[in-house]
Amino acid sequence: MEKISIRFYNDQLVRAVWNEEESMWYLAIVDVVGAITKSEAPRKYWSVLKTRLKKQGNELATNCSQLKLTATDGKKYLTDCISQSRLTELVKLLPNKNAIDFLDWFTYADNTIDGQSRQKAYDLFESGILNKLEPGSIKCLQQIHAYLFGGLYTFAGQLRTKNISKGGFTFANCQYFSSILHNIEMMPETTFDEIVSKYVEMNVAHPFMEGNGRSTRIWLDLIFKRSLKKCVDWSRINKNQYLEAMRMSVADDADIRRLLQGALTDDINSRDMFMKGIDYSYYYEQED
Repeated sequence: MEKISIRFYNDQLVRAVWNEEESMWYLAIVDVVGAITKSEAPRKYWSVLKTRLKKQGNELATNCSQLKLTATDGKKYLTDCISQSRLTELVKLLPNKNAIDFLDWFTYADNTIDGQSRQKAYDLFESGILNKLEPGSIKCLQQIHAYLFGGLYTFAGQLRTKNISKGGFTFANCQYFSSILHNIEMMPETTFDEIVSKYVEMNVAHPFMEGNGRSTRIWLDLIFKRSLKKCVDWSRINKNQYLEAMRMSVADDADIRRLLQGALTDDINSRDMFMKGIDYSYYYEQED
């Protein structure tokens, strides 16, 4: 199976395909062009550049690989892609102040804690572990967190013992976790509204020092799959709208309910759907 990844460079989508034989990523050239140049017509930009390169006899234009990637209309099209080993050659042809920054972003993105954790998240689907967990339980959430951050954080899978806050909001007092998390675990999860209520309460609890959002979104999807035979197509939820809805959910969860309801899909066994969900989940956590 092809491993597809959706990266985000300064909120610009960059699609990539993993080549198992070469052990490297192939990136969609039109996405790289768009991310670096900020062109409103990156496809046309690449077409013009490709024609010029061919006339010059440049091998980059003639040797780029055509791979099937999903476009914005949901369909797969053959797309010019370039291997990561030749990425520098392409970037040098795009005179722009973002060029070097883009190379640094791509080079180091997979070496960070987030990058390594995201790879672990991809592996979750292949491992079959998700099928053995008990959706909606605290243990399930801890197991997900332990898998994502094991070897990266010393507290992977462990409930926090310190109080934390973000943006002026203080999450649940860890001193009372025993009763708080038990009550959340016991919340019903047979309807959409019940499941979202449980998700919102778990967000307020924020049981880990780091990695709460990434772990809890997988946890939420497991509950949806078991109870409603649905999951969330996270690519249909705008990052800023999601973050604002979650911030407001402490007082009013109407917006997060609306966003999740509009993104539900019955494509619950799709590998592509899961992988895409991981990419968007990690994208939500990127600092602007």
